[in-house]
Formats: sequence, C-alpha cells, structure tokens
Amino acid sequence: MTAPLAIEIGSALFFLGMIWLRTRLQYREQGAGPPRLAPAGRIYFGAVVATLAAGWLLAPLLGRLIWPGTGINPTLLRVAGFLATYYVFIAVHRVLRNRGAAVFR
Repeated sequence: MTAPLAIEIGSALFFLGMIWLRTRLQYREQGAGPPRLAPAGRIYFGAVVATLAAGWLLAPLLGRLIWPGTGINPTLLRVAGFLATYYVFIAVHRVLRNRGAAVFR
C-alpha cells in the first residue's frame, strides 16, 4: 500500500467515525444500551459511505476541471472531499431530526 492510499483510507475511516460519533452523541439521552440503527439510520450511513466513495472517485476529476494545469495532488482533493462530506452530513442529520426521523433507536 502506498503512502497516499494509506492517508486516503485513514482519512475516510476517520471521517466515517466522526460522523458516527457526532450522530450517536445526539441520541445519548434515549436510554442505556448499545446503539442500534433505525431504518433511517441504515439509509443515512449507506449514503455516507456512498458519498465518501463517490468523493474518492470524483475528487481528482473535479480538481482537474476546477484547476486545470496546476497538477494538484489528488490525495489533498480526496481528503478535502471527505471533510466536505462530514459537514454535509451534519446538515442532513439536522434535517432528519427536524422531520422526526431518528438515526439511532
């Protein structure tokens, strides 16, 4: 495994963990026991994984479209895409909570 690939995988797992942790902390008052995903939670985290995967695939292409000829590092673009996914899913979770859909039971 090359160093850039290790950084990208580590970053994706880090942001997935941060999304899980941030979302889980919003439900800590709902009783004891292990966290259990609600049906909306399965869709939510499936969308997180799909968005991270799409960001990994599309970040270098978007980088070449936005900054042609600069030779920007694809690893930097991918990690920035993972960070953007984190912030987008903060907003998605707020929308779900406002509509009454729980991610965790």
